[in-house]
Amino acid sequence: MNGLDLSIIVIYLLAMIGIGVYFSFKNKSSNSFSVTAEAIPGWALGLSFYATFLSVITFLGDPGKSFGSNWNPFVFSISIPFASFVASKYFVKFYRNSGEISAYTHLEHQIGSWARTYSMLCFVLTQLARMGTIFYGVALTVNALTGYDMRLIIILAGICIIFYTILGGMSAVIWTEVLQAIIKTFGAILILWIILQKVSMDSIAQIGHEKGKFALGSFDLDFSTSSFWVIFLYGFFINLTNFGVDQNYIQRYHSANSTQEAQKSIWLCAIYYVPVSALFFFIGTALFVYYQTYPELILELKQQVGAEKGIAISQLKESDFGDRVLPFFLKTQIPKGFLGLLVAALLSAAMSTMSSGMNSSATVFLKDVYLRYVQPQADSKKQIRILQLSTLGMGILGMGFGIGMIGVKSLLDIWWKLSGIFAAGMLGLFLIGFLLKNLKSNKVKLALCLSVILIAWMSFKDSLPQPLQLPFDSKMTIVLGTGSMLIITWLLHKFGKNE
Repeated sequence: MNGLDLSIIVIYLLAMIGIGVYFSFKNKSSNSFSVTAEAIPGWALGLSFYATFLSVITFLGDPGKSFGSNWNPFVFSISIPFASFVASKYFVKFYRNSGEISAYTHLEHQIGSWARTYSMLCFVLTQLARMGTIFYGVALTVNALTGYDMRLIIILAGICIIFYTILGGMSAVIWTEVLQAIIKTFGAILILWIILQKVSMDSIAQIGHEKGKFALGSFDLDFSTSSFWVIFLYGFFINLTNFGVDQNYIQRYHSANSTQEAQKSIWLCAIYYVPVSALFFFIGTALFVYYQTYPELILELKQQVGAEKGIAISQLKESDFGDRVLPFFLKTQIPKGFLGLLVAALLSAAMSTMSSGMNSSATVFLKDVYLRYVQPQADSKKQIRILQLSTLGMGILGMGFGIGMIGVKSLLDIWWKLSGIFAAGMLGLFLIGFLLKNLKSNKVKLALCLSVILIAWMSFKDSLPQPLQLPFDSKMTIVLGTGSMLIITWLLHKFGKNE
């Protein structure tokens, strides 16, 4: 990378830190750190939600998937408007009327303190998995461009993100995400424009169609593979979890200047994200056609991956190096000056998700652990200190998870697997508390235990002997786990003894 590119990246990072410093003067209480000191308009919240969705997993994972396979994962994006309808109609009002900043406080009121603790732990583990995946994605790209050690990249990026998140709180998170949303979208358009200088839209459409790259998956009611319906159900349930249980989103509902603006922000997120997600999948298909047209240009990457795997180039599949195609393209084909802009876009894709994850996890620790069990009467200064320390702690743990993920095959696959495991129990408990009244805690405990067994069975089915493996794709984990919890709880509630 030349001096111009590096200067652009440094200016971007300094701007993010500057926003954090600016909002640090407004954080006078723990609520202003967690929710914002002033109301946020719906359009800004919509961009903030959109930026959270458009993480580095989208930036690298979506093109990697469409390059190595087809558009089947895009069905996840198609499910977002359906989840948005449910969330905007029911969840936003529920949280705004509750007045509780923590997403899990109502679970204690409806079910018991154990439900609150379980959901909080699942949320924190989900955030660590998300941050680890994103840290690895950033390291993968910057390593391809600079050759710097991935661990060093993760540590340096983590320090920068932790710094401005600790300083600025949720206000800094939201307004940096607004800026990052614009940068990321511009970056995607710029990448496609550069590709289209080499291959035409007609070639992309023709070759992509011939190779089946635009396929959305089988429409058969087959739940043992990644069919259209498996991805749609997975996406619907995961997005219900995002909008209904994820502390990232609940804090921002409270930051809106009205319930209507909070509802509007969810729909704006869907309107922004679905077409841009399609754009990233199209970039992957365009890269496939580009390297089909100029196969000599990808030979270096194939040799590198083949050497790492210890196999001949002729034995490699596109899926073996899908996540690495976009970083390789950026390294070898992007003109000077543009590369700095695109790396800034990639960093923004990482920062938006991780900063909100750190802030919301710190809020959960304060509200659901420290004030609940350690020091309920802590003053405002002590609460802010705890928020800052827990933000630091989550950032360090996230970096550790990122370092541990170095070498995984697919960013999208590993994230979908981990999020499905942790989200199933969370969403099930939330829906039970939301839909059913006068619950008996022991009945819900029994339902959760049975569902967790099913979730574990689904999660580790590939390690079991063939006769013991369930005939479902692993992405059905959240669907079956959540559904079984609701059904078992309802049956116990309806037909069980009342004592």
